[in-house]
Amino acid sequence: LPTAPVFIIGSGRSGTTLLRLMIDSHPRISCGEETHFLRDLSSITGGYWHLLDGYGFSREYWIERIRDLYAGFQTDYLQRRGKGRWAEKDPTYTLMLPFIDELFPDAQYVHLVRDAYDVVASFRDRWGYRSALRVARGDWARYVRAGRDFGQRLPADRYHELRYEALVEDPEPALRSLFQFLGEAWDPAVLRFQDAPHDATERYTRFTAERRREGGEDGAVYTSRVGAGRRELDPVLRAVVRKGAGQLLRELGYRP
Repeated sequence: LPTAPVFIIGSGRSGTTLLRLMIDSHPRISCGEETHFLRDLSSITGGYWHLLDGYGFSREYWIERIRDLYAGFQTDYLQRRGKGRWAEKDPTYTLMLPFIDELFPDAQYVHLVRDAYDVVASFRDRWGYRSALRVARGDWARYVRAGRDFGQRLPADRYHELRYEALVEDPEPALRSLFQFLGEAWDPAVLRFQDAPHDATERYTRFTAERRREGGEDGAVYTSRVGAGRRELDPVLRAVVRKGAGQLLRELGYRP
């Protein structure tokens, strides 16, 4: 059975939390809340390396220490839950994939991609207009390009790209393809992820319940936010998205 760690990456507000709950519902995979753990530790072998170099330990020594610390608590967590493999979802990891790959050279990456207009609308609703402008100007494109550029350097059995729209509009085929990529047996429990026990924050549960009410949808997966950005963004934000993300949207097959 596969034991390689799984990292869910992508721009923030792309549905990565939804995907993490689905993956966490699989009987073999444990995927807890994002920790930012490796984001902080990456500084040790990056910008702060000059502070550690004087101790006389090699970079490989520090990499091994970080790997053991991080994999150790993930292993303890999955064993406590009776599972056999761990995963983590953290959009910020998208910008530090070479470091993660140095730690875990057998890791598999699942890159969730969502229409930039909808990502910007979600940032606006969650974090405000200024945050939405930042994402529209370049953050969405920066994250998506970082994930895709990294994935192109990996063999096909280590990088899987998944569209948010496919995941919510027709979850079963999207998830079957994903778990085939992961080398895991199909289990319909992933479609009933809302019934499984998760260490999920109350904030997320409350937010998704509000979204379902607003869209008049009863299911755990709602489609009402697909296309929301093109319907709701004001002319300024739409223009900024076109300028900052238009070329990449075209490459991905979205309307710019």
